[in-house]
Amino acid sequence: MTGVLRVVLAVSAGGRQPGQGRQGGGHVGHVLARRVQELATEHETLTKLLDEQVTDHDPGLRAAFGVGPDTAAQLLVTAGGNGDRMRTEASFAALCGVAPVPASSGKTDRHRLSRGGDRDANAALYRIALVRMSSDTRTREHVARQTAASRTKKEIIRLLERAIAREMFRYLTTTVTIPDVADLRPLRQAKNITLTAAAQHFRVRPTTISRLERGLTRDDDLAHAYRDWIQTA
Repeated sequence: MTGVLRVVLAVSAGGRQPGQGRQGGGHVGHVLARRVQELATEHETLTKLLDEQVTDHDPGLRAAFGVGPDTAAQLLVTAGGNGDRMRTEASFAALCGVAPVPASSGKTDRHRLSRGGDRDANAALYRIALVRMSSDTRTREHVARQTAASRTKKEIIRLLERAIAREMFRYLTTTVTIPDVADLRPLRQAKNITLTAAAQHFRVRPTTISRLERGLTRDDDLAHAYRDWIQTA
């Protein structure tokens, strides 16, 4: 949406041709830019409302690493509409199309990605996997190990999606207690430690520490290590 807005504003600034009046290209561009801004604001409002709804309904699911409002909502819709497939985590994995499908031939023993199940739920698990592959340290280490073991990217994603489905099933079927992180920022500020210093110590970006402190990203291991480090600093 922001990219579209920049394009429209550029057009509105330079789109008026010689001889065009106020109703020319510049005027049209401003009208389009205003409409894009309205849609962007509406999108932000609806996303915030959706975030509040899914967080109230299943705070553990929403707090999981890589699970945004849209992803959480999709998994809740899938679970709510398929109660008979929520009895075991294996049936939930099959519902999401991430149950391993044998694809062995000759001396090769392997599995492939399933193309069945709820494709929207499958896409949600895929997005979580991509986020974790790019931002989660443990997932990145796991990917490195699997790559060293000569697994392909598709095979690695299949393994990740299956593991994520197991985790999501637990969030969807049980009450998960979310550790309180409200004390982290006051502790850091009381010790006069900057976000940059904390980020450098844990070899992460300052935004990672900031999001952890504000409860926007859940990483229990990092939260525990961070709290212990601040208290002994």
